[in-house]
Amino acid sequence: MSDRILMAVLLSAVCIPATTLAADSYLCRNGSLERRVEIVYEPGRAVPCEVHYYKDTEAPGASQVLWRAQNESGYCESKTEAFIEQLESQGWDCGSSAADSDDAEAEEAIPEEPMDADDTDALAPAQDNN
Repeated sequence: MSDRILMAVLLSAVCIPATTLAADSYLCRNGSLERRVEIVYEPGRAVPCEVHYYKDTEAPGASQVLWRAQNESGYCESKTEAFIEQLESQGWDCGSSAADSDDAEAEEAIPEEPMDADDTDALAPAQDNN
């Protein structure tokens, strides 16, 4: 690639405005397994929103959209709260990712007993469109 073409590509990338998404993130652990639940928003807006579910230890970076809302403010938050409670009732230890990242080193020193089986597939709800 010539220097002019490379420079044109770099300049065009800088000039294109990026759409940044804000997210509330929760990290759940059970033994060596990790799950992440994120509410994704457009910056400064409560809707539209989506709830993304990650199985970080089994499929890093892959996500499943559990719920999305176009008009109902608070919908993604209430669905996420109920889902986190459901995970916790199954033995997962959940908290906000910001708090967990501060405590990650302390928790690594104390190993937990892993679950006998990974049953989170049964926890994945059907999608709603509100």
